[in-house]
Amino acid sequence: MRVSIKAPAKINLTLDVLSKRPDGYHEVEMVMTTVDLADRVDLTLLESRDILIDCSASFVPNDMRNHAYKAAKLLQERYSVNKGVHIYIDKQIPVAAGLAGGSSDAAATLRGLNRLWNLRLSLDELALIGEEIGSDVPFCVYGGTALAKGRGEKLRHMISPTPCWVILAKPPIGVSTADVYGNLRVDQIKKHPKTEEMLQAISEQDFSLMARSLGNVLEEVTLNRYPQVRQIKELMLESGADGVLMSGSGPTVFALVQKEAKVHRIYNALRGFVKDVYAVRMLGESEMEILD
Repeated sequence: MRVSIKAPAKINLTLDVLSKRPDGYHEVEMVMTTVDLADRVDLTLLESRDILIDCSASFVPNDMRNHAYKAAKLLQERYSVNKGVHIYIDKQIPVAAGLAGGSSDAAATLRGLNRLWNLRLSLDELALIGEEIGSDVPFCVYGGTALAKGRGEKLRHMISPTPCWVILAKPPIGVSTADVYGNLRVDQIKKHPKTEEMLQAISEQDFSLMARSLGNVLEEVTLNRYPQVRQIKELMLESGADGVLMSGSGPTVFALVQKEAKVHRIYNALRGFVKDVYAVRMLGESEMEILD
């Protein structure tokens, strides 16, 4: 038996850091939504208890460092599953890009194994398990659009933003999320995102307000350390994007574009600068469906 799951990328429309928590994490407030750039996770039932993992990207680890492996191991041990699984990840989302690719793969694995191993768990139960894997995994279990608080695990689900184009560009560098947060000084943040305005923009389906309300406090850290990220952002704005923001801790930058005529101009301008460029639609709704 085999189950295949689509695992979409997420972008942060806003990302605010409110304080450093006693547990070492940061208290965040962010609005996240899914886009139509996705990995595909194929899960094949094994009669043994082995967990085997392969990936189309050769440099992705195939052990406990991989979030999908971690998700399978957690489910297997917690629910005393006497079966195993072969996991194949067709990687389309760039790695270490601020797009939650690894978290989305883990969430897809949780959802797929829930069916493959006949566990009959609710999405809420899967999201709780996801918290143990990573802060973005609970959001990725549900997909769609949400306001996230706490470490990112406290979610308030929302309607989809007004449909638009999203152009993503990732420079050929990796950025450590821990490193970016480690260099953030919460008491020195100059400008916090207007989260309430973003919530209003989504609620009222106001594209212009959504584009104006984009904000990410981690940008200042990453842009100062990686000039290529700043250059991509400036190029997007110069090319006519309606709104531009770095996603997560970077290095991927995305542009929101309402008119399709602008998409090709911005895409072509970026392709002359970096290799990893994608023009996709904003999803906003859960797209982590079981494909077969």
